Amino acid sequence: MNAKDAYELWTRGLQLLEARRNHQAALVLESACQLEPEKGSVREAFARALYNIGDTRRACEEFERAMELNPADHYPYFGLALCRARLGDKARAAGLLKIALAMKPDSQDYRRALERLAS
Repeated sequence: MNAKDAYELWTRGLQLLEARRNHQAALVLESACQLEPEKGSVREAFARALYNIGDTRRACEEFERAMELNPADHYPYFGLALCRARLGDKARAAGLLKIALAMKPDSQDYRRALERLAS
């Protein structure tokens, strides 16, 4: 297998996420991560699938890795914030949401998540 195979797995995983077939997406995206462990976009998609199936701790690890690989990408901060909130760490979640919002100030999703967390 090669980078082309990883891309095809990633694309298929995104389609499965879109179709809300999260368990299948997690399996496909985990395979993509094994082929391309240094691709932040692959890690991020895998983290989303893990979050959606309730594997929050593992999703945290994957979002953190995606942040390390691409610190300029706003979405892993948002995803990690959702994970931290789900785990009860509201202070850390709020900090991460503020970073995500600063990186993408026009995001209504990030703004609403921060407002929900504050209430």
